[in-house]
Amino acid sequence: MPRNNWTSLWNALSATGDLSGRSVFGAEANIALSDLVAGSALYSRGDELCGRSVLVTTTSQLTTASALIELDGIARRIVLCPPDLPVEHLPFVINTAGVDAIVSDRATLELDIRRPVYFSPCSRNIAPRTYDRSAQLQTEWILLTSGTTGVPKLVVHTLASLAGAIEDNSTSTDPVVWSTFYDIRRYGGLQILLRAALTGKSLVLTGTNEPTADFLVRAAAHGVTHISGTPSQWRRALMSPAAHLISPRYIRLSGEIADQAILNRVQSFYPQAKVAHAFASTEAGVAFDVNDGLAGFPASVVTNTPNVEMKVENRSLRIRSARTASRYLGDQAPILKDAEGFVDTADMLELRDGRYYFAGRRDGVINVGGLKVYPEEIEAVINRHPEVQMSLVRTKKNPMTGALVVADVVLRTESLSMNRDVRVLQNDILLLCREALSSYKVPAAVNFVTALAVAESGKMMRRNA
Repeated sequence: MPRNNWTSLWNALSATGDLSGRSVFGAEANIALSDLVAGSALYSRGDELCGRSVLVTTTSQLTTASALIELDGIARRIVLCPPDLPVEHLPFVINTAGVDAIVSDRATLELDIRRPVYFSPCSRNIAPRTYDRSAQLQTEWILLTSGTTGVPKLVVHTLASLAGAIEDNSTSTDPVVWSTFYDIRRYGGLQILLRAALTGKSLVLTGTNEPTADFLVRAAAHGVTHISGTPSQWRRALMSPAAHLISPRYIRLSGEIADQAILNRVQSFYPQAKVAHAFASTEAGVAFDVNDGLAGFPASVVTNTPNVEMKVENRSLRIRSARTASRYLGDQAPILKDAEGFVDTADMLELRDGRYYFAGRRDGVINVGGLKVYPEEIEAVINRHPEVQMSLVRTKKNPMTGALVVADVVLRTESLSMNRDVRVLQNDILLLCREALSSYKVPAAVNFVTALAVAESGKMMRRNA
C-alpha cells in the first residue's frame, strides 16, 4: 500500500529497520544507507540550511542523492538542478525560486547574482552528524523542465506528490536492487531514487559520461533486480555487448512512447523479467502502468485507475490527482492546471479497438502540405522492421509542401555486419511504411546512420533540417 505518512526521505530511511548491506552505488564510490541515516554529506552543517530555499547543483549523482536525503525535512525548498542546465539560466532559477543557499560539490561556482546567498559544500564522504535533525519541515521540491522561451519552467512538488505512486510490494525474500538509466536530477530518475530510499533498497546510479557498457557491468556486479529507462535508453542498452550481463526481474520504460517493437525486444532479451511501461511527466506525475506487454493502454484505464482521474479532450490526455505538481513557480509563469484542476499533458491519443495509442506530442507535429504528421507514429512503424534498432523521423524543408518527412535509421548490429544492399533495405522499410501509413506520412527518404543522439533527459534529440 502507498505510504502516505512519509514525512521526509531521512525519516523513511530511519524507519526501515535493518539497512545492513544496502547502499547507493555510484561509479566513483559507494555509500551505505545506514551511513546516510547516521551521518552528514554537508560536513554536519545541515542545521545552517534549516528553513532555507536551497539550490542543489552537483557534478555527481551520488553527491546529489546524499544531499537530498539530508536536506528533505530541513530545507524549506529544494531546487534540483539538472546536469545540462546552461549556467546562464542559473540566475533566473535562483531569483525565481528565492534561493538563499546553494549546495554544491564544485570547487568554484561563479554566478552573476545580486542577492545574498549562503554557500554550503557537499561531499560524497559522509561525516558524523553532530546536529539534531528531529524537527521536520514539509519541504517543497522544485524540478526544472525545458521552457519554450529557453529558460526552464520551475515545477512545484512535495514529497507526497512525488511519492504518491510508490508502493513496497516486495514479498520475495530475494533482495531488491534498483537502478536506472535516468539521471536522478530529473523526474524519471528521481522516482527511482525515491523508490529505493523510501523502501530502504539499494540503488545503482550511472556515472557522469559513463559508457553504457561500463554501467551495465557495474549493474550486474551489484545484482540489479529492478531497472528503468526511456525506450531510447533501452534501445541503446540492447545494442551493447554487456546487455546480457544483467538479469533483472522487473523492467520499466517511461518518458517516451513505448512502441510494440521495443516492448517485444526487451521482453525477448530478458524473458525472466516483468516488463512494464508507465505514463508519467514532471507536471502530471505518475498516472498509470501498463503490464500486458502491449503498446498503448486499454480505454478502461482512463476511467478505472485508482487515485487518478483522467479524461481525453481534443485527443489530449488530461490528468488530475494528488500526484500532480501544484503549480509553476514565478510571477510570469504559465498556468499549470485548468479550472477543474486537470493538467493538459499535450500527449495526443488515438482510440482503436478499445485501446488508446500515443500518437505523439501536440507541439511536435510536422505539417506536410497542411496535413498533420506525428513523427512517433512513423517511427513505431519503422521500428517494426526486424533489422531496425531505432529510428528518428524529422522534417526537411520543401518548396512545394513546406516540409518533407525524412527518417534516420540505426540498423541492428547483425544487419550491419551482413553488408546488405542499402537500396534493397531502404525500399523494404519504405514498403512497410506504405502498407501501414497514409501516403503523406511515408518518408521521402530513409538514411542509415550509425547512432542517434539521446539527450541528458534520456529522450531522443529531435531536430529539423
